[in-house]
Amino acid sequence: MSTDEAAGGVSSFRLVRINRPFRLLWTARAVSFLGDALSLVALMLHVAETTGHALAVAMLLLAGDFAPALLGPLTGTISDRFDLKRVMVSCELTQATLMVAIALWLPSLPFLLALVALRAIAGQIFQPASRAAVPAIVRDRDLNRANAAIGLGTNGGEALGPLLAALLLPILDTRGVLLLDAASFLASAILLTFLPSWKRDSQTDTARGTFLDDTVAGLRYIWVTPMVRAIGLGFFAIVAFNGIDDVALVFLATDSLGGGRSAVGLLLAAAGIGLFIGYALLARPHRRVAMGTLLLAGFAISSAGNLLTGLAWAVAAAFAVQTVRGLGVAAMDVAVNTLLQRSVPGELLGRVFGSLYGAIGIAAALAYLLGGLLIDLANPRVAFLVGGAGGLLATLAVAVAFHRIARNPRTGS
Repeated sequence: MSTDEAAGGVSSFRLVRINRPFRLLWTARAVSFLGDALSLVALMLHVAETTGHALAVAMLLLAGDFAPALLGPLTGTISDRFDLKRVMVSCELTQATLMVAIALWLPSLPFLLALVALRAIAGQIFQPASRAAVPAIVRDRDLNRANAAIGLGTNGGEALGPLLAALLLPILDTRGVLLLDAASFLASAILLTFLPSWKRDSQTDTARGTFLDDTVAGLRYIWVTPMVRAIGLGFFAIVAFNGIDDVALVFLATDSLGGGRSAVGLLLAAAGIGLFIGYALLARPHRRVAMGTLLLAGFAISSAGNLLTGLAWAVAAAFAVQTVRGLGVAAMDVAVNTLLQRSVPGELLGRVFGSLYGAIGIAAALAYLLGGLLIDLANPRVAFLVGGAGGLLATLAVAVAFHRIARNPRTGS
């Protein structure tokens, strides 16, 4: 037995090397996320320059995040009813086609928002399918490191995208960068065609209900399963309380801490740096970590990071705690995905992921709305203190729920 196996599985980096299906999925997701980050910067700048209104940029972000999130339960059902490979390839080809249309047309704002929303819906369908595919191609003991590897690839793409956009926009212009994003979707689709085909282990066609019946069954499963319900409600609460951080950091850096644009950029980068470090640490081979413990640690660290940011006396102090907060977010992401992949029946996994991450999109929108109001009524420090304290209370509630489930294991599934 190798050292890696004795430690509870191989490292994420070795997993990418030796597991061809996982390498294909990992590469496809990393390439796709890099292209997304490129096009987001290009579209935000295009909308800002052509409309001159910050509200228009906000509408662009909402079209890409909030609107598709409302369809989460429906998009997850698609993953549970059809071959996952075909679902993922179809989604990437659809997104490539829509990006080509946006690039060549560059329509007025209403039509642009509609096309962006359609592309985001295709992406919303892709996400639960890709998460549901992981346990089908990776051993159970390696799931946490597989999720860490995916986090490294996607987070790296999101971090590198804006930098590449800054370099490429003067050369390729907006249309060129958007076409590059379309090419990234096409490359992802080609890679995914080499995955094995498989269908979800669901009911037979004769016994299966309607599409709406399956959707309702997925929502019912989440609500009646204590472990899944605790994870879902806890994750929703954490994001609803702490999702304001990116907006609040801008005002904290400039108003409360007296910094300039460089301070804003530094603080916005801090959590991303922490995320990357966190995924890298979780990607290393180690003895099997209890995912419930990792989840609670992620909830607590990410919330405490925002609470302490509200007390920071200097930009350097805020940078330090936001970096630590990023470690917590990485732990939370890996733990949520791994816990669900290990505990949810395969025929329900797409619906659970679709509903959960759809709800997270709604929680983020609530955080932007309510957090923005709190910043206007009080100040960014208060927003961070309220968000961090609320997140810690939510963490405590989830810990109590986990304790009750542990005392009565029959209720945990």
